[in-house]
Amino acid sequence: MAKQWSAEEVLQVAWSFQQASVLTAAADLNVFTCLHDKQMTADALAGELGTDLRATTILLDALVALEFLTKQGDDYSVLEDLAELLSDKSEKNILPMVRHLANCLSRWAQLARVTQSGKPAERCVSIRGEAADQADFIGAMHNFSVPVAAEVVGRLQPLEFSHLLDIGGASGTWTMAFLDAVPEARATLFDLPDVIAMAEQRLSDAGLGDKVTLVPGDFYADDLPVGVDLAWLGAICHQNSRQQNRELFGKIHKAVTDDGVVVIRDVVMDPSHISPEIGALFAVNMLVATEGGNAYTLDEYREDLSEAGFDDVTLVHRDEFMNSLIRARKV
Repeated sequence: MAKQWSAEEVLQVAWSFQQASVLTAAADLNVFTCLHDKQMTADALAGELGTDLRATTILLDALVALEFLTKQGDDYSVLEDLAELLSDKSEKNILPMVRHLANCLSRWAQLARVTQSGKPAERCVSIRGEAADQADFIGAMHNFSVPVAAEVVGRLQPLEFSHLLDIGGASGTWTMAFLDAVPEARATLFDLPDVIAMAEQRLSDAGLGDKVTLVPGDFYADDLPVGVDLAWLGAICHQNSRQQNRELFGKIHKAVTDDGVVVIRDVVMDPSHISPEIGALFAVNMLVATEGGNAYTLDEYREDLSEAGFDDVTLVHRDEFMNSLIRARKV
């Protein structure tokens, strides 16, 4: 039965941008870090942040109203549990994800124009700068992946490989999870040069520097490192058109050894493209952010993998969002 909407429910959805805008602006400005372990007045905080006093006061009062901050007299503070999540002084913080979502929000605001033109949204660099935005994107992927990586890799058991290729491997989160599962194996991580530097530090800190080869490159333009028996394509396919995926699958086919395997981790839609709901919304995220990205069905993946020379395409696990797993074997 179709949902029966009330005017209030419709407006609640339309108004929901307000809370997101307040939270993400505070994250971009680093409000929560400044208030970590201390109280500050709006005047003092504006001085530390280099922001306008009137604007800072209004933002802080909105954060109090939304219960992200507390206020006593003229002093503002952040509760300890939220500081753990939203201050970059905390090792458990999810600031990169929140800041990445701030960048998404600026693109989603252009959705009507994007739908009209078919072109992605105009890209607007945040107040933190382009390099910080890239670091936040990589950090957001780490925030999303760390809590689930071991469990997701475990769904591939029995897992047997000697040499992993982590394509678009970011800061190494998934490389580390695979090597934890198969300690005797080695890995090659392939990503853009700026990202490789981030991966090098994390892998070194984890004591895996000697087991992982870092290869800078662009999989749209460059060939992939060869001689691997497992290629991992984690949260990459959605940013591509189907033709781009076919070309990438072709490069993977050349990279893996005979009888080698590719595993795709991504959204997998049902044939209607409307379920899961979060996948349909993620397709909109790809619409505003990329030239041809989308969320694809199993049949679409199977067709494109087969075109590239893979067989035995299997849905290993179906997830409501990004952690569905598809495995295929080179023929």
